Amino acid sequence: MREIVVFSGSSHPALSAEICAHLDVPLRPVRLTRFANDCLEVQLQANCRERDVFVIQPLGPPVQENLVELLLMLDAARGASAARVTAVIPYYAYARSDKKSMPRISIGGRLVADLLATAGASRVLVMTLHAPQVHGFFSVPVDHLHALREIATHFSRLDLDNSVVVSPDLGNAKSAAAFARILRLPVAAGAKERHSDQQVTISSIIGDVADRDVIVLDDEIARGTTIIELLDRLRERSVRSVRIACTHGLFSAGALKRIAADPLVREIVCTNTLPVATDGGVELRVISVAPALGEAIRRIHEGESVSALFGAS
Repeated sequence: MREIVVFSGSSHPALSAEICAHLDVPLRPVRLTRFANDCLEVQLQANCRERDVFVIQPLGPPVQENLVELLLMLDAARGASAARVTAVIPYYAYARSDKKSMPRISIGGRLVADLLATAGASRVLVMTLHAPQVHGFFSVPVDHLHALREIATHFSRLDLDNSVVVSPDLGNAKSAAAFARILRLPVAAGAKERHSDQQVTISSIIGDVADRDVIVLDDEIARGTTIIELLDRLRERSVRSVRIACTHGLFSAGALKRIAADPLVREIVCTNTLPVATDGGVELRVISVAPALGEAIRRIHEGESVSALFGAS
C-alpha cells in the first residue's frame, strides 16, 4: 500500500497534530514564505511521489489567506507526483454562498469547489457543510462527515428527562432531528427569515418547548445573531434553561460573550474544527473531532467505507 503523507496549513496546526497522533503518522513540515509583493509561496518538505497525500486546512479567518495557501499546497503536491491528493477541510467557509439569492450575485461555494479540483485535489473531506447541496458543487469525490455523535456523547451524560432539541431554522432541522434521535429526545425548530448577514427574524417556534430544558443545535455560530434572536423567542415560551451546541465555533465580534451573558444559557459547546479562543473568561466546552477525521483519513487511505462509520450528510 502507498505510504500516507500528511501536511498541515497554518490555519489550525493543533488539529492537524492531533489527527496525526490518532493516525500514528508524522506531520510533515511545510515551508511558507511571502514575497516582497505579498504573494505566498509554499514548499512541501517531504517526498510526495506516488504517496497518498492529505492536506489539512480549515478555511477559518483569514479565509482568503488560508484558501490560497491550501490551493498552493494542493498544487505543490500534484506537481510533486503524488498518487492522490485529498484536501481535508474541517470547515468549508464558502458553503454559506450556495445559491443565487439576489441578481448578479456570486456563488462562492461552487467557485471554490472548482478551484480546489483545478489546484490538484482528487478528493475532498469536509465536516458539517452549512448547506448540504454544496456537496454537489464538487467535480471530485467528497466525504461529508458530521459531529453529531461526538456532541451527543457530551450531552448524554446529563439528565435529559425534560429536554428538547431545537434547531434555529428549518434548514438545519434534518440534522437536529438526527441529533435528537441519538439522544431519544423530541425536536422543535425556529421559523427563521434572514434579512442580511447581521439581521434575522424568528417569527415562531414549531414544536413544544414550554417549561423544558432546551438543547440548541446549529452548524456554526459566527456573530451569534440567530442564537440571540432564538433565545428571545425561547424566553417568551418560558423554557427552563438553554444549552447551545454547534460544530463550527467562529464566535466573531464578541458573540461568545453576548450569548453567555443571557441568563437562560447554561452551557456553550463547540468542536475544534476551528481554533477557538475563549472570550473574556467565558467558559466554552470544546469537543475534539480529530479522532473522527483521523479515522476517515485512515479509511480513505485503506479503501474502506467512510459513510458506514459516519453516515452521509
